[in-house]
Amino acid sequence: MVLLEVCIDSQATLRTAVSGGANRLEVCSRLDVGGLTPEDALLSESIATGVPCVAMMRSRAGDFVYTAAEMSAMLVQLARFKVLSPRGVVFGALTASGDVDREALTRVIALARPMSVTFHRAFDAVRDPFSALDVLMSLGVDRVLTSGGAPDAFEGRDRLRQLVAHARGRITILAGGGVRAHNAREIVRASGVVEIHSSTVFAPP
Repeated sequence: MVLLEVCIDSQATLRTAVSGGANRLEVCSRLDVGGLTPEDALLSESIATGVPCVAMMRSRAGDFVYTAAEMSAMLVQLARFKVLSPRGVVFGALTASGDVDREALTRVIALARPMSVTFHRAFDAVRDPFSALDVLMSLGVDRVLTSGGAPDAFEGRDRLRQLVAHARGRITILAGGGVRAHNAREIVRASGVVEIHSSTVFAPP
Protein backbone atom coordinates (compact mmCIF):
# COMPACT_ATOMS: atom_id res chain seq x y z
CA MET A 1 0.00 0.00 0.00
CA VAL A 2 1.54 3.29 -1.12
CA LEU A 3 0.78 6.42 0.91
CA LEU A 4 -0.09 9.59 -1.03
CA GLU A 5 0.84 12.89 0.61
CA VAL A 6 -0.72 15.93 -1.08
CA CYS A 7 0.61 19.44 -0.59
CA ILE A 8 -2.00 22.21 -0.23
CA ASP A 9 -1.79 25.97 0.17
CA SER A 10 -5.40 27.19 0.18
CA GLN A 11 -8.91 26.26 1.22
CA ALA A 12 -9.65 25.24 -2.38
CA THR A 13 -6.69 22.86 -2.63
CA LEU A 14 -7.50 21.55 0.84
CA ARG A 15 -11.04 20.64 -0.24
CA THR A 16 -9.76 18.98 -3.40
CA ALA A 17 -7.17 16.94 -1.51
CA VAL A 18 -9.61 15.75 1.16
CA SER A 19 -12.37 14.86 -1.30
CA GLY A 20 -9.83 13.09 -3.51
CA GLY A 21 -8.71 10.79 -0.70
CA ALA A 22 -5.26 12.11 0.21
CA ASN A 23 -3.65 9.96 2.92
CA ARG A 24 -1.68 12.86 4.40
CA LEU A 25 -1.60 16.62 3.87
CA GLU A 26 1.45 18.83 3.73
CA VAL A 27 0.07 22.24 4.67
CA CYS A 28 1.93 25.21 3.16
CA SER A 29 1.56 28.64 1.70
CA ARG A 30 2.98 29.73 -1.66
CA LEU A 31 3.40 26.47 -3.51
CA ASP A 32 4.44 28.61 -6.47
CA VAL A 33 7.81 29.10 -4.74
CA GLY A 34 8.12 25.56 -3.41
CA GLY A 35 6.06 26.00 -0.25
CA LEU A 36 6.40 28.34 2.72
CA THR A 37 5.08 28.35 6.30
CA PRO A 38 1.25 28.31 6.27
CA GLU A 39 -1.07 30.62 8.12
CA ASP A 40 -2.31 29.19 11.41
CA ALA A 41 -5.92 29.37 10.15
CA LEU A 42 -5.27 27.08 7.17
CA LEU A 43 -3.33 24.64 9.32
CA SER A 44 -6.15 24.54 11.89
CA GLU A 45 -8.74 23.98 9.18
CA SER A 46 -6.63 21.21 7.67
CA ILE A 47 -6.20 19.45 11.01
CA ALA A 48 -9.96 19.67 11.60
CA THR A 49 -10.60 17.50 8.50
CA GLY A 50 -9.18 14.49 10.34
CA VAL A 51 -6.64 13.77 7.59
CA PRO A 52 -3.13 13.52 9.10
CA CYS A 53 -1.33 16.83 8.53
CA VAL A 54 2.28 17.97 8.51
CA ALA A 55 3.15 21.67 8.45
CA MET A 56 5.83 23.29 6.32
CA MET A 57 8.28 25.46 8.23
CA ARG A 58 10.13 27.65 5.71
CA SER A 59 10.22 31.38 6.24
CA ARG A 60 11.19 32.50 2.74
CA ALA A 61 11.83 31.37 -0.79
CA GLY A 62 15.36 30.90 -2.07
CA ASP A 63 18.20 28.93 -0.56
CA PHE A 64 18.15 26.91 2.65
CA VAL A 65 21.02 28.64 4.47
CA TYR A 66 19.37 30.51 7.33
CA THR A 67 20.62 33.31 9.55
CA ALA A 68 20.33 33.14 13.33
CA ALA A 69 17.44 35.61 13.19
CA GLU A 70 15.60 33.52 10.60
CA MET A 71 16.04 30.39 12.69
CA SER A 72 14.78 32.15 15.82
CA ALA A 73 11.65 33.28 13.98
CA MET A 74 10.98 29.77 12.66
CA LEU A 75 11.37 28.28 16.13
CA VAL A 76 8.75 30.73 17.40
CA GLN A 77 6.46 29.52 14.62
CA LEU A 78 7.21 25.92 15.53
CA ALA A 79 6.10 26.59 19.10
CA ARG A 80 2.78 27.85 17.70
CA PHE A 81 2.50 24.74 15.55
CA LYS A 82 2.79 22.58 18.67
CA VAL A 83 -0.27 24.25 20.13
CA LEU A 84 -2.25 23.42 16.99
CA SER A 85 -0.90 19.83 17.06
CA PRO A 86 -0.32 18.67 13.49
CA ARG A 87 1.22 15.21 13.14
CA GLY A 88 4.54 16.64 12.06
CA VAL A 89 6.70 19.47 10.80
CA VAL A 90 8.55 19.75 7.49
CA PHE A 91 11.89 21.57 7.61
CA GLY A 92 15.28 21.68 5.96
CA ALA A 93 18.44 23.71 6.47
CA LEU A 94 21.87 23.56 4.88
CA THR A 95 25.27 25.03 5.54
CA ALA A 96 26.94 27.27 2.98
CA SER A 97 29.08 24.30 1.94
CA GLY A 98 26.06 22.17 1.06
CA ASP A 99 25.86 19.94 4.11
CA VAL A 100 22.91 19.37 6.45
CA ASP A 101 22.86 22.12 9.09
CA ARG A 102 23.13 19.84 12.10
CA GLU A 103 22.77 22.62 14.67
CA ALA A 104 19.60 24.05 13.16
CA LEU A 105 18.05 20.63 12.64
CA THR A 106 18.91 19.49 16.17
CA ARG A 107 17.10 22.53 17.60
CA VAL A 108 14.05 21.89 15.45
CA ILE A 109 13.85 18.21 16.36
CA ALA A 110 14.19 18.93 20.08
CA LEU A 111 11.35 21.44 20.00
CA ALA A 112 9.14 19.52 17.57
CA ARG A 113 8.90 16.24 19.47
CA PRO A 114 6.66 14.31 19.80
CA MET A 115 5.69 15.48 16.29
CA SER A 116 7.41 13.77 13.38
CA VAL A 117 10.10 15.62 11.45
CA THR A 118 10.44 15.52 7.65
CA PHE A 119 13.51 16.98 5.95
CA HIS A 120 12.21 18.62 2.78
CA ARG A 121 13.68 19.02 -0.69
CA ALA A 122 16.60 21.05 0.59
CA PHE A 123 17.99 17.50 0.52
CA ASP A 124 18.23 17.73 -3.26
CA ALA A 125 20.80 20.53 -2.90
CA VAL A 126 23.24 18.64 -0.64
CA ARG A 127 26.70 17.89 -2.01
CA ASP A 128 26.69 14.23 -0.88
CA PRO A 129 23.22 12.68 -0.53
CA PHE A 130 24.36 9.47 1.14
CA SER A 131 26.39 11.26 3.81
CA ALA A 132 23.48 13.66 4.29
CA LEU A 133 21.10 10.73 4.71
CA ASP A 134 23.42 9.28 7.37
CA VAL A 135 23.28 12.60 9.23
CA LEU A 136 19.49 12.72 9.08
CA MET A 137 19.23 9.18 10.41
CA SER A 138 21.71 9.88 13.20
CA LEU A 139 19.66 12.89 14.32
CA GLY A 140 16.40 10.93 14.30
CA VAL A 141 14.64 12.51 11.32
CA ASP A 142 11.61 10.43 10.37
CA ARG A 143 11.33 11.13 6.65
CA VAL A 144 13.09 12.87 3.76
CA LEU A 145 11.28 14.38 0.78
CA THR A 146 13.42 14.08 -2.32
CA SER A 147 13.40 13.73 -6.08
CA GLY A 148 16.70 11.88 -5.89
CA GLY A 149 18.56 15.07 -6.72
CA ALA A 150 16.98 15.23 -10.19
CA PRO A 151 14.54 17.80 -11.57
CA ASP A 152 11.71 15.37 -10.80
CA ALA A 153 11.21 12.02 -9.11
CA PHE A 154 10.71 10.11 -12.36
CA GLU A 155 14.10 11.23 -13.63
CA GLY A 156 15.59 10.55 -10.21
CA ARG A 157 14.02 7.13 -9.70
CA ASP A 158 17.32 5.23 -9.87
CA ARG A 159 18.91 7.47 -7.23
CA LEU A 160 15.76 7.12 -5.14
CA ARG A 161 16.23 3.35 -5.27
CA GLN A 162 19.82 3.77 -4.05
CA LEU A 163 18.63 5.98 -1.19
CA VAL A 164 15.95 3.45 -0.19
CA ALA A 165 18.61 0.73 -0.14
CA HIS A 166 20.99 2.91 1.89
CA ALA A 167 18.26 3.79 4.41
CA ARG A 168 17.40 0.13 5.09
CA GLY A 169 14.13 1.14 6.72
CA ARG A 170 15.74 3.53 9.20
CA ILE A 171 14.19 6.60 7.58
CA THR A 172 11.33 6.89 5.08
CA ILE A 173 12.20 8.08 1.59
CA LEU A 174 9.27 10.19 0.37
CA ALA A 175 9.44 10.58 -3.41
CA GLY A 176 8.37 14.04 -4.58
CA GLY A 177 8.76 16.37 -7.49
CA GLY A 178 6.59 15.98 -10.57
CA VAL A 179 4.79 12.89 -9.25
CA ARG A 180 1.56 12.48 -11.20
CA ALA A 181 -0.93 9.74 -12.00
CA HIS A 182 0.82 8.86 -15.27
CA ASN A 183 4.27 8.25 -13.73
CA ALA A 184 3.63 7.31 -10.09
CA ARG A 185 3.46 3.58 -10.72
CA GLU A 186 6.84 3.53 -12.47
CA ILE A 187 8.43 5.74 -9.79
CA VAL A 188 7.25 3.32 -7.09
CA ARG A 189 8.24 0.24 -9.07
CA ALA A 190 11.72 1.48 -9.93
CA SER A 191 12.57 3.04 -6.58
CA GLY A 192 10.86 0.88 -3.99
CA VAL A 193 9.43 3.89 -2.12
CA VAL A 194 6.23 3.36 -0.15
CA GLU A 195 5.31 7.05 0.16
CA ILE A 196 4.85 9.59 -2.65
CA HIS A 197 4.26 13.35 -2.54
CA SER A 198 2.29 15.36 -5.09
CA SER A 199 0.27 18.51 -5.57
CA THR A 200 -2.27 16.41 -7.48
CA VAL A 201 -4.79 13.95 -6.06
CA PHE A 202 -4.94 10.51 -7.68
CA ALA A 203 -5.25 6.87 -6.64
CA PRO A 204 -1.73 5.79 -5.62
CA PRO A 205 -0.36 2.61 -7.24
